[in-house]
Amino acid sequence: MTDLLPVLTDTWDHEQSWKLATYEAAGGYSALRTALGMEPGDVVQAVKDSGLRGRGGAGFPTGMKWGFLPPPDGGPRYLVVNADESEPGTCKDIPLMLASPQHLIEGVIITSYAIGCHHAFVYVRGEVLHVYRRLLEAVREAYEAGHLGTDIHGSGYDLEVTVHAGAGAYICGEETALLDSLEGRRGQPRLKPPFPAVAGLYARPTVVNNVESIASVPGIVGRGADWFAGLGTEKSQGHGLFSLSGHVVTPGQYEAPLGITLRELLDLAGGVRPGHELKFWTPGGSSTPIFTAAHLDVPLDYESVGAAGSMLGTRALQIFDETTCVVRAVSRWTDFYAHESCGKCTPCREGTYWLKQVLHRIEAGLGEERDVDLLLDLCDNILGRAFCALGDGATSPITSSIEHFRDEYEAHLDGRGCPFDPARSTLFDDTPEAPTALAGAGGRS
Repeated sequence: MTDLLPVLTDTWDHEQSWKLATYEAAGGYSALRTALGMEPGDVVQAVKDSGLRGRGGAGFPTGMKWGFLPPPDGGPRYLVVNADESEPGTCKDIPLMLASPQHLIEGVIITSYAIGCHHAFVYVRGEVLHVYRRLLEAVREAYEAGHLGTDIHGSGYDLEVTVHAGAGAYICGEETALLDSLEGRRGQPRLKPPFPAVAGLYARPTVVNNVESIASVPGIVGRGADWFAGLGTEKSQGHGLFSLSGHVVTPGQYEAPLGITLRELLDLAGGVRPGHELKFWTPGGSSTPIFTAAHLDVPLDYESVGAAGSMLGTRALQIFDETTCVVRAVSRWTDFYAHESCGKCTPCREGTYWLKQVLHRIEAGLGEERDVDLLLDLCDNILGRAFCALGDGATSPITSSIEHFRDEYEAHLDGRGCPFDPARSTLFDDTPEAPTALAGAGGRS
């Protein structure tokens, strides 16, 4: 398998790809008209038959999740799109919304129709202001074209879409913390059950799905469930966006069927930067256990990656060559998780703080021989005991890096600190300098 499969990315190279006219010229919104001619239950069944699994990291079957909603009781039910992309290394939903927001909006309309929702929300990170503005404009265009609003295309179906900007908390990527934030409260995970399907937004039945999951729905309805199910592998069906970053010649988004390998993706991306070789990489973002060059041929599907000891996650493939210090990389990731812990539960709040301190000590050459085992003990006290998956994710890069590179940790314990030169691992030949106008605090030099 060496061919890419542009579905979500098929218009990214078109002029003004984000415009409604560009999307419609490429066949956009034909799937919506097809869906409106179907019974809502048939749309749900089509998504179930396609085998689409959540593209936000967990990989739970999307159609099955929709089916968990209780029977209609006359009250509202909601669709919430999780666009709070913030996992280090993950960059697929943001470019999708930037380059082709109508893919998402059409998916929102079809999904809302299928589950009986009349008010949908897109929760996007407030820091990506350009994406937020583009989504607002795309929603406005969809209203003007009659794809949103009342009596959509004469079907009698009404839908309102609200684009909400979050305040930039990683924890709000967890679906119940996102719902609390959307309701105006501090973003912290809720105790489950009840699950969002029963009592979600405003205590009403709610479906929470990732951007890529929802954007994949028009293709399933338009081309058929069998088409989608025929892609990928037996249990990990369909196509997906693979984000390649780091020490690779051509980083970016590569859309391909699930089951492609990193070796094949690297061939398409020009390989690791010239003169260097692959040392380690993440298959699904920084919260997934790291892989090494020995895992180049592991099919990138949920089952194969899991059997090899990691998780497919968000398919954020961060590539690191032999110039990179594993301890430094893991320490930087741990700083992030310690900072982003919401503080609700003791294992995560206290555990990530102490992981950060021990890693800093090792990196500085001030560690002791017992510190490596201390890290593993701390991870053991967090894993499975935190309130949500943030704590578990924070332990993954530490335990996996010690498994594969314990000798590198021990090399830091000789009193000299890190044996790697950080300048060698940079992606730039030299350190970029700030423009003169920005060099001083006052704006003038």
